[in-house]
Amino acid sequence: MTGESRFRTAVDGAWSADPAHRMRWEKSLEFVRESGAIPLPARAGLDIGDRTPVTEMLEAHFGCRFDNTAVDLDTEPLDVTTRYPVVTAFEVIEHLYNPLHLLLEIREALDPAPSSRLFLSTPAWKPGFLQSPDHFHEMPKRSLNALLSRAGFEVARSAEFGIRSPLFCLRGVRPLLRCIFEKIRIYELAARR
Repeated sequence: MTGESRFRTAVDGAWSADPAHRMRWEKSLEFVRESGAIPLPARAGLDIGDRTPVTEMLEAHFGCRFDNTAVDLDTEPLDVTTRYPVVTAFEVIEHLYNPLHLLLEIREALDPAPSSRLFLSTPAWKPGFLQSPDHFHEMPKRSLNALLSRAGFEVARSAEFGIRSPLFCLRGVRPLLRCIFEKIRIYELAARR
């Protein structure tokens, strides 16, 4: 990234140790494994954002090395030298001022083969008092689907899952509301050609 931002999440040991992140990764990988679109082993992969433990999990599943991005995803091109049969963007677009820019860049980075896929996840919309102060966009499903279509993607599959344990939900009213509203929406997307 060309300039540090107070909105940029620090990917460190404390962040990686959060049980909610582990649950997100496991459920996201379960969704990815259910896809039969990409022949394994894949030739290459691109994981949007910093390298995290989920990047290694993706490499193990797809049998290839995954590159990561190091540019300002709001304004700069991805500057990729290869076209990727698989790209992942797990919980990235909600942190961007301009998610359409990134989606258009990803579309250009995808291999033109019909089997190429973008796996994308983002938090589902929730009431404002429950939204993260680090998120610029927590979109209703209709708005998110319109954004994906505008970027030239078709939804091959989608799902939604929760990320909190039942014990977390019993801690009080706000945790209970988070358990009700805090969901992750995940998509398998194909580029329209």
